[in-house]
Amino acid sequence: MIVIGLTGSIGMGKSTTAELFAEAGLPVHSADAAVHELYRGKAAPAIEAAFPGSVRDGVVDRGLLAERVLGDAAALKRLEAIVHPLVREAEQTFLKDAEAKGAPAAILDIPLLFETGGEGRCDVVVVVSAPGKVQRERVLARPGMSEAKFQAILAKQTPDAEKRARADHVVETSRGIEDARRQVRAVLERILTTAHET
Repeated sequence: MIVIGLTGSIGMGKSTTAELFAEAGLPVHSADAAVHELYRGKAAPAIEAAFPGSVRDGVVDRGLLAERVLGDAAALKRLEAIVHPLVREAEQTFLKDAEAKGAPAAILDIPLLFETGGEGRCDVVVVVSAPGKVQRERVLARPGMSEAKFQAILAKQTPDAEKRARADHVVETSRGIEDARRQVRAVLERILTTAHET
């Protein structure tokens, strides 16, 4: 089974592209969804122990937790040490299940793929991209987003140009959903064809 890493900076259309891969029949594992799940269960006790008062009714309060870790590198490292291994565990379970079901390929949707060295766990990397102007418009249209917040997020992410350069395939999302759908199908065909040839 081919493991495809899917990544892209904020506002590039990664979630929509992940849905298009799912629509094409591939199982998709979202790192963000896994974190949400962990915050509602498995990770909550350890997070409460590390950051007392950040859990309400057994569920991590993301707002309260953010107040504790944002801008504090040591606190963020403590949080990552709790969450990352649990996300990897969920990822491994997902890949085993996908392989057992006979999937030809599976998608690991990881926002910070390059930033966390995640490309080493993938056979192929697909980067979702759009021009900076389109990205900016999409992100600033989100509720609660400001220019300062957007710039702070960008500063933590590998630049788009570098992601594109390191990608095996790029899906460009500024030309509408139908165009993106065609690109996803073409990329998938190339990946599966190459795999059969090797």
